[in-house]
Amino acid sequence: MDERDALIKAGKIARQVKKEVRDMIKPGVKLYDIAEFVERRIVELGGKPAFPCNLSINEVAAHYTPYRGDETVLKEGDYLKVDLGVHVDGYIADTALTFRVGMEEDELMEASKEALENAISVVRAGVRISEIGRTVEETIRSRGFNPIVNLSGHKIERYKLHAGVSIPNVYRPDDNYVLKEGDVIAIEPFATTGAGRVVEVPPALIFMYLRDRPVRMPGARRLLAHIRREYRTLPFAYRWLQDLMPEGQLKIALTQLDRAGAIYSYRILREVRGGLVSQFEHTVIVEKDSAYVTT
Repeated sequence: MDERDALIKAGKIARQVKKEVRDMIKPGVKLYDIAEFVERRIVELGGKPAFPCNLSINEVAAHYTPYRGDETVLKEGDYLKVDLGVHVDGYIADTALTFRVGMEEDELMEASKEALENAISVVRAGVRISEIGRTVEETIRSRGFNPIVNLSGHKIERYKLHAGVSIPNVYRPDDNYVLKEGDVIAIEPFATTGAGRVVEVPPALIFMYLRDRPVRMPGARRLLAHIRREYRTLPFAYRWLQDLMPEGQLKIALTQLDRAGAIYSYRILREVRGGLVSQFEHTVIVEKDSAYVTT
């Protein structure tokens, strides 16, 4: 299977899982059950999770994934962002959508969805990424909401979810990267009723392997070897490690690895003024005159 075929297969799996998860989004459903369903279905359909299923509610914009024992349940009216990733042999599809639990789509959701559609319409080889940011920002602001300025989409490469180029959600004239035919990018507009900025808050429930580093704790060394072998350079969840060792030891081992610079910790991202947040996202392949949407 070549690169394009693998990207298309990953996208097809992601679309199917998005379709199936809709039936689970109801008041009273646990986030844990949704995440486990999403990741299990990805595997059953022939892919692997490219990162833990993110399930972020209301003012939380990103990086929340449930842990084993998490009792968080959906409430009517919650804005739930479902952000999922699939990889096939390292080739990634990254996609997201927002639900209003127990309710119909509203203007906040429409703002980020329309911004995504408009952004995709300007994608083609030769376009500067600043034009994507301009399109997203203008669309969201025209709807009376704010784009989140310090969240962005990203270029994707094999086994690299964030491949060094950010795809902006606001216009910045110095965003000079020019899209090239064959580039794979994820575009993910976030719209908010708040100030348009996120801050990091504890805890970290998602991590990523960076490099081998010396650590004192034997359990931490074994954990790092497991992480490198199982997840390579793709993000992984605390939840995925909870069977490996007792809870206390696991937390100490992750702290040691983080402090040593062996792993990166993704802390939860919350809108700075507690504003409600919606998100929609697609992965696209840049073509000569358009974008091929894989998800």
